[in-house]
Amino acid sequence: MFAAESMVRTLINQGVEICFTNPGTSEMHMVAALDRVEGMKSVLCLFEGVATGAADGYARMTGKPACTLLHLGPGLANGLANLHNARRAFAPVLNIVGDHAIAHRPLDAPLTSDVQGVCAPMSRWVGTVGSSAEVSTMAVQAVQQSFGPERGVASLVLPADCAWSNVEPDVLPRAQMPGLRAVGADVVKTAAGALAKAKNPVIYIGGTACLEAGLHAAGRIAQKLDCRLVMETFAPRVSRGFGRISPTRLNYFAEQASEDLKDCDLLLIAGSKAPVSFFAYPGVTSELTPDGAQLIHLGGPADDITQALAALADILDAPAEAKIPPRAPAPALANADDPLNPGYVGLSLWRHMPDNSVICDDATTSGMGIYPWLENGPTHEWLCLTGGAIGMGMPLAVGAAFGAPDSQVFALCGDGAAAYTLQALWTQAREKQNIINVVFANHSYLVLNFELDRVGAGEPGPAAKAMLDLSNPKMDWVKLGQGFGVAAVRANTVGEFDAALMAALKACQNGEGPQLIVAEI
Repeated sequence: MFAAESMVRTLINQGVEICFTNPGTSEMHMVAALDRVEGMKSVLCLFEGVATGAADGYARMTGKPACTLLHLGPGLANGLANLHNARRAFAPVLNIVGDHAIAHRPLDAPLTSDVQGVCAPMSRWVGTVGSSAEVSTMAVQAVQQSFGPERGVASLVLPADCAWSNVEPDVLPRAQMPGLRAVGADVVKTAAGALAKAKNPVIYIGGTACLEAGLHAAGRIAQKLDCRLVMETFAPRVSRGFGRISPTRLNYFAEQASEDLKDCDLLLIAGSKAPVSFFAYPGVTSELTPDGAQLIHLGGPADDITQALAALADILDAPAEAKIPPRAPAPALANADDPLNPGYVGLSLWRHMPDNSVICDDATTSGMGIYPWLENGPTHEWLCLTGGAIGMGMPLAVGAAFGAPDSQVFALCGDGAAAYTLQALWTQAREKQNIINVVFANHSYLVLNFELDRVGAGEPGPAAKAMLDLSNPKMDWVKLGQGFGVAAVRANTVGEFDAALMAALKACQNGEGPQLIVAEI
């Protein structure tokens, strides 16, 4: 026995059931412990950004942390972009980051770095094990910190000698975990009074308010007040499809977002913060709350906003059930030979996607074209690119598939975004996961072409255009998918994509593992 085994057993007792790993020498005793101790599944990832993105996807679907096992500061640094997305999603994630043995650190070996400093920017809490005796207690503290109450990324630095020590700490039982804070009755009452006086209020929701129960409560209020219900652009997880309330999704571009909120005299914020534009633009305001509008904060990500919205609906004497449009049949294909575009992909998903699916959206411009089509389609959970750091879709799908094993999972990816973390395909194939990857091949960073025009940087020349172009050479995503062990096909037309989607769904249902469709748009 060695101390790392006590850590693994303690983590299992706290409900941590899966570890996404990309370990190195300093983590070998943790690797051995994961082999010796039953109760925690270990999943190998070829790149740390896949491991951290997978932990995020698992957390969003289950509400509890997976852990990662990462190698020193450089290994952790490879995963920071998707930890940024997890942090913005308030997803409970536990990083276990190996470090050199305590006596080895002062020698300044080649991989020595400030591991705690690398952890800090993307973590709500960082702890370091100081001796083998602390291994179990620090493990419990790390899990508690990931639960919040403002849930997020907790990082625990584990020196190699603390893991390999044969001084075995106690294995600790399940500890009390923090929960969301209850919103006080006085806060709810104040919000109700302000809403009753407002002439044109807007309810602006985010976080857990975008799950089914929160949407139901918010929809009751919006119906009672006959007001707009708007949600943040990139909510962590949105419950969508037939039978669910469908709020307006705040537009990505600042000018259009201002239109979504214009003329309101009160903005009730539930589960989020006051909306701002993604970037600053010359001559455009960054704060999107209309001038003169009153801001009322019902609660943020650390608060039980679903309970607060339900209480607010009751105070306002809102109807018990909000009106839901009747289910509409999916339209038939118009012309199967038409060139493919994101709208047609959305139409095919509406036609064939099973209920209770999960969509991991890393498709930027293409995802925005798909989203409206599924408003009244099959029920699904839509996971957004919360932090805006592309390269999330395929890794998020890995974790979501473990977190929701009975659901069909889709990863919608731009070709530029998918190239960041295509190593996730290998993990999908190794684990035979029920994932359909759709890569939109426009051979360009298309959204940046839009932004180049919007920021007023002048007419782009050849060098500027080349920096946003992915067509020289074009990536062959069929070969890339097949190279990682994933069956892949290309679709150029509406009919080809529709047929490819049906074939991919059948393959997943037959247990044939992940599929990849290259959507040439």
